Amino acid sequence: MDISMRNTLMETLGMEVVKATPEEVQIRMPVDQRTHQPMGFLHGGASVALAESAASIGAYLNVDPSVQQVFGMEINANHLRSARSGNVTGVAVPLHIGKNTMVWETKITNDNDQMISISRCTIGVVPLKNS
Repeated sequence: MDISMRNTLMETLGMEVVKATPEEVQIRMPVDQRTHQPMGFLHGGASVALAESAASIGAYLNVDPSVQQVFGMEINANHLRSARSGNVTGVAVPLHIGKNTMVWETKITNDNDQMISISRCTIGVVPLKNS
């Protein structure tokens, strides 16, 4: 993958790309002070950031980046369980790969493989201005 995570939200939250193919993206994220909400649980926004990051990377791997770029258009999430520590892993798979949009589903689980959150993200595919 030819994109850098340096100086990004992903780096700030401690996300690590475990697997990245056009068919599946896996990202691990720590549940710690960087990703907690004030009560000491995993922040729902951190889960959504993980989900959209995985979906965006997957979408990027399904376009020609020399002529196209991808942007998140919409995301929804259902938070099913809380976490205080350990890691969570998001696994994103495409539900639809289209010419102008993609839809990705991301399931986030904890270290015990329990579902933490599930989301669906719509990604827009746009031409680069210099194309």
